Amino acid sequence: MTFTAAAFIATSLDGFIARPDGDLEWLTSRNEQAGDTGYEKFTAGIDTVVLGRASYEAVLGFGTDVWPYAGKHVAVLSTRLATDADPRISVHRDLDELVAHLTDRGAKHVYADGGQVVQSFLRAGLLTELTITTAPVLLGAGLPLFGELSADIELIHESTTTYDAGYVQTTYTVRK
Repeated sequence: MTFTAAAFIATSLDGFIARPDGDLEWLTSRNEQAGDTGYEKFTAGIDTVVLGRASYEAVLGFGTDVWPYAGKHVAVLSTRLATDADPRISVHRDLDELVAHLTDRGAKHVYADGGQVVQSFLRAGLLTELTITTAPVLLGAGLPLFGELSADIELIHESTTTYDAGYVQTTYTVRK
């Protein structure tokens, strides 16, 4: 493996990345209040984006004519999405196939986005950095950022920053 992978993701205070139906309004309605949380700086340093199918479909649903990942290679990890679904992406059926593809392409800095992708990357030891921006809202139920693990994953705290509207962002390095 020749690349490093990082996650930059937002959660509710109770650890959900979306409501049970995938709705993100609780987050998108607050984004302007938070101001710049470093996302643009983060994405400037990556060459490849890996999304799960649900995250890819959420991006399509944002209703903008501008592809947010212009200039980046975008890979989608999905068992259901057609491999020719969108010429802007490559679709991969499993993590091994995806890792081989990223290695063959010479990916250097990968952005892992979406709950299932972050969980898969963590379980496989592929994630090197994790930045979580916590929104000051409790959802009570939803799609969790983290899932079951076969062993503890130790994290090293790098920084914590507060933003307007009560957002708190913490960055960790994954201990190898």
